[in-house]
Amino acid sequence: MESAYRIETVVKSCVFAGDGPNLEVPGARIATMSTQDEKGRAFRALHQRDRAFIIPNPWDVGSARILAQLGFEALATTSMGYAFSKGRRDGNITRDETLEHAREIVAATELPVSADLENCFGDKPEVAAETIRLAGETGLVGGSIEDYSGRMDRPIYELEHAAERVSAAAKAAHTLPFAFTLTARAENYLHGCPDIKDTIKRLQAFQEAGADVLYAPGLITKDDIAAVVSSVDRPVNVVMGLRGVQLTLVELSAMGVKRISVGSALARTALGAFLRAAREMQEHGTFTFAKDAANPREIGAMFETVNNQSE
Repeated sequence: MESAYRIETVVKSCVFAGDGPNLEVPGARIATMSTQDEKGRAFRALHQRDRAFIIPNPWDVGSARILAQLGFEALATTSMGYAFSKGRRDGNITRDETLEHAREIVAATELPVSADLENCFGDKPEVAAETIRLAGETGLVGGSIEDYSGRMDRPIYELEHAAERVSAAAKAAHTLPFAFTLTARAENYLHGCPDIKDTIKRLQAFQEAGADVLYAPGLITKDDIAAVVSSVDRPVNVVMGLRGVQLTLVELSAMGVKRISVGSALARTALGAFLRAAREMQEHGTFTFAKDAANPREIGAMFETVNNQSE
């Protein structure tokens, strides 16, 4: 029986060269995405529509399957959400662990999956390239590279070095035998440097280095988001679910944003409910939290559908 996650998406024939995506004439309707290349091409096509799409971030197999059942078109992993599920702080997961987690999320549904690969687990460009090649072996059709070094004294790589790392990652991505979408992230706003001019300069350099999608997490104003979108000619990802920013899918689409992720927001929302429930029990000895709990029959039915249709 066909899997519940085989989605039907109108896509175009796509040609992806090292200098970024280019769409040709409209092609056929793809009803299934059973191969990695089909998923990769469908994922690329989502970025070429005249509106933004939401790519939610599951943190485990169960959350991935629920999101697929709800009708989302693609998924992205979250490094922080996964780290929290392992009882660790963000940034304390190894490359091997990250790739194994990505493999599990890929296998959980038939949706295209892109991975949060942090800084690709090494300073050197060749390490970044190796990480992308290894990511391709997990079934992923996308992944990110960021310019955050992980060091407190110099958290952001020098621009020239950052661009060299993106270039190496892009070359590795574009020589894979299927469409792999590389997202390059400029991390200024998350690490104490809310400089829109430098952020745009970095994104433009990453574009020239071959990135397919550009992303500056932490932007919270319409003006800054609009400035980024108007300064580059690659699809732009914006993260929602952060405090201090409340923009809708419609508003972001109108601004030219192509993709909206939520990072660790779903995982943190679940943990927030867990903490409130635990504190209620510990501090008050009451159990009113259960009135907001998910219906076990609804969740069970979602997983039963997955299991039955994968047989």
